[in-house]
Amino acid sequence: MQKGKINVQTENIFPIIKKFLYSDHEIFLRELISNAVDASQKLKTLSALGKFKGELGDLTIQITFDKENKTITISDKGIGMTAEEVEKYINQIAFSGAEEFVEKYKGKSEADAHALIGHFGLGFYSSFMVAKEVEIHTKSYTTGSKAVKWLCDGSPEYTLTEITKKERGTDIILHIAEDSEAFLEEHKLLDLLKKYCKFLPIPIQFGMEKTWEKVEGEKDEKGNDKSIEVEKPRIINNTKPLWTIKPSELTDEDYSKFYHELYPYTFDEPLFNIHLNVDYPFNLTGILYFPKVKKNLEVQKDKIQLYCNQVFVTDSVEGIVPDFLTLLHGVLDSPDIPLNVSRSYLQSDANVKKISSHITKKVADKLEDIFKNKREEFESKWDDIKVFIEYGMITEEKFAERAEKFCLLKNTDGKFFTLEAYKESVKDIQTDKDKKIVYLYTNNVEDQHGYIQLAKDKGYDVLVMDGVLDSHFINLMERKLENTTFVRVDADTIEKLIKKDEEIPSKLSDAEKEKLKPIFEKNVEKTKFTIVLESMSETDQPVLITQPEFMRRMKDMSAIGGGMSYMGSMPDMYNLVVNINHPLIGQILNNTDENNQNETVKQLTDLALLSQNLLKGEALTEFIKRSVQIIK
Repeated sequence: MQKGKINVQTENIFPIIKKFLYSDHEIFLRELISNAVDASQKLKTLSALGKFKGELGDLTIQITFDKENKTITISDKGIGMTAEEVEKYINQIAFSGAEEFVEKYKGKSEADAHALIGHFGLGFYSSFMVAKEVEIHTKSYTTGSKAVKWLCDGSPEYTLTEITKKERGTDIILHIAEDSEAFLEEHKLLDLLKKYCKFLPIPIQFGMEKTWEKVEGEKDEKGNDKSIEVEKPRIINNTKPLWTIKPSELTDEDYSKFYHELYPYTFDEPLFNIHLNVDYPFNLTGILYFPKVKKNLEVQKDKIQLYCNQVFVTDSVEGIVPDFLTLLHGVLDSPDIPLNVSRSYLQSDANVKKISSHITKKVADKLEDIFKNKREEFESKWDDIKVFIEYGMITEEKFAERAEKFCLLKNTDGKFFTLEAYKESVKDIQTDKDKKIVYLYTNNVEDQHGYIQLAKDKGYDVLVMDGVLDSHFINLMERKLENTTFVRVDADTIEKLIKKDEEIPSKLSDAEKEKLKPIFEKNVEKTKFTIVLESMSETDQPVLITQPEFMRRMKDMSAIGGGMSYMGSMPDMYNLVVNINHPLIGQILNNTDENNQNETVKQLTDLALLSQNLLKGEALTEFIKRSVQIIK
């Protein structure tokens, strides 16, 4: 028997490792299994190089637990270790200046320690976060090597003895501490294995599972194929995930199956995917999916999973993926992203910015490619993908420059235009006397149908801008598109929205206008409505409700957190526009029966309010009663 002391030069290092090494104690399982995978991969490499002549055999890593004896065991059939290698890799923790480290971080918070502790390769020691004692039983692949057992109780004291072990490889046996016994539950271990290890390149077995298999050539009593229940090893990982395969070897069905493997409780199909495969100037592989997004933008920003050589790291990818692309789903795998010891906290690094920039470029390339080569498909998915594109254009200047080529505008007839094409199509008919091109839009086709129809009857076009980010996007477009303004179709009368040099003459004198205005004022709330008398066509509506574009847009942006939250508390203000050229308005003015006059004004006003969903409660009830009386 050999006895010795781990070379850490201080008695205080283990408590600090246990406290600071990782933010989540559950990481111990990932680290130990990653070590087992490394040992197995090294043996495969040596075999491929001809430096290992023996049989590789079954390299499956076994995870077992004994609830009664309170142990968890990780067993591999990899490269193993000699006594000298245990001394080198286990007993001498890979850093110098340990005492300075201890003094610097003694009593500091967990966050303080992460900045330094990530430099020291302490993965194996994560086992002491959950174990009161750890055993290593290991035998090297080298001919004639002797198996050894290393034992440590979490102090710097250890023992190293020779043991009998038939097969090469390493068994790590954790004697679980009382405060970590939750890890001795099967469902807990299974969840952790699926979370951290589901794409590791060496098979990992965790117990057995029951499944149903068809019996070839046999039928049951109902004439269906006969199936029997069988027990088979429970392999928890897919050793060849899709992102490790060349895109040319994959089909759309492969990508769809993998999507549902990543998100088994998602029933929608993704819109399309982007397969990343970069080897210069950094290594990056992965697959990103565009999911269907609800209009209220209720999305989880933790759907992209980050891997390091197929080892799960985190699903918080801020700083690697541009913010607008955190709406995507999928996986990224890169050994070049700098990580600390927990592999869960990303450090600032130039590579991260390069990767972020490259992902943005690849996404723009993919969207442009689909637009150019499959425009019909692109247009059919526009309502689902426009939130990504608009978000990207609002937040990423470089993406915005690229996206101008494939960003679309859709009108109320369902026709799509690029930004440049739409400008060309409306510049001759929707330019006002100040030479500004007016883009009329609606954010609710149903509610604003009457206003849309009025505009179309006059030969104008109306865009559909009903997305959750469209208020912000409109502001961006007004900055980018020269001499252009966006105006909601019900913000004012068409004559005011698109100001022409020639105005429609009024059929009423100034005196008649002065007489008409009070008749309408006494039938509406003066604090909410401003009466506006306007010369319009005789065929236009007699009374319209409008709301100024500025007020409407600020309210819309306030509703989605646009930095105008104070606008949300301001009362709504509207214009009640009276078309003084409509025949009914002249009849009202000449009506000598004041009651009848007021009833007509009230009916016309309520009809205008109803068209904007502003007639509610008692006022709506009275309108219905009055309408019935008029019909009678």
